Amino acid sequence: MARRCSVSGKGPMVGNNVSHANNKTKRRFLPNLRSAKITLEDGSVKRVRVSAKELRTLKKKGKI
Repeated sequence: MARRCSVSGKGPMVGNNVSHANNKTKRRFLPNLRSAKITLEDGSVKRVRVSAKELRTLKKKGKI
């Protein structure tokens, strides 16, 4: 399963681990995904994987 938010499309980012000796190795920053049930316009409920930020936005708009 892809690590991608179904609302915003946010996915993994890449960067560096930097040690005290300034050695750099590649690493991944994964999005904070959560499973949630959202209510669609027709009244049906669908389970989606959304980032924590989008989950907060959906709760504010009353979609969850």
